[in-house]
Amino acid sequence: MTIMDTDMDTIIRTEGTCTAGEAVDADGDTALLRLMTWLSPSFPVGAFSYSHGLEYAVEAGLVTNRDTLVDWVATVVARGAGRLDGALFVRAYAAMCDGDAAQMKDIMARADAMRGTSEMARESAAQGEAFLVTARRVWPDTRLDALADAAAADRRPVAYAVAVAAVTAAHGIALRPALTAFLHAAAANLVSAGVRLVPLGQTDGQRALAALEPVILATVTEVVVRPFEDVGTAAPMIDWASMRHENQYTRLFRS
Repeated sequence: MTIMDTDMDTIIRTEGTCTAGEAVDADGDTALLRLMTWLSPSFPVGAFSYSHGLEYAVEAGLVTNRDTLVDWVATVVARGAGRLDGALFVRAYAAMCDGDAAQMKDIMARADAMRGTSEMARESAAQGEAFLVTARRVWPDTRLDALADAAAADRRPVAYAVAVAAVTAAHGIALRPALTAFLHAAAANLVSAGVRLVPLGQTDGQRALAALEPVILATVTEVVVRPFEDVGTAAPMIDWASMRHENQYTRLFRS
């Protein structure tokens, strides 16, 4: 079965706990602790060094205050990388649950290819590699070792969304909270970058995150049931900002 053949029953099943999970009580405190650890700013993936094109958006005067920052990040989540990575996350989670190596190989290739710019590709690949390396060392699992071996054999990076999906599935954490935490962490990282770049006060940063809550929740609900052939982005200004950032004279961020 290919990714394109995944039926709605499989998608709905993955809204619950991965059937392959065995390491934690997926609805309990251990699962919550692991999600908070894995998607914390302190987890060593280097998220703080990426702005996903936001640095150029600030330079160009497109993001100048809290409201424009919220609009920018909401677009990333609902129409840009959040929409794309959410769909990839759901399919990678299902592939890990099913132990389907061919499906996982397919989704890794798609996740690697479907990036609008070279900086976005490096952002996803570098964080995915760092996440998988640390997770395997601290919370070992033979299925994650197999995933890393397959990626190395194909010389294919494991995108960040795929890495997080695989780890959460392997450890028996339910899809919906895992995906919600992943998208929230992505949004929080961009808000943090915006607070530094605009600049904004810390309270405005928290107000921005509060305003983004319904966007994150709606995106989770949509990507879980959206047909995979509808995967993609509709955020050309964000891609443009990322492309311009590649040649920006003064930069604090890697993307």
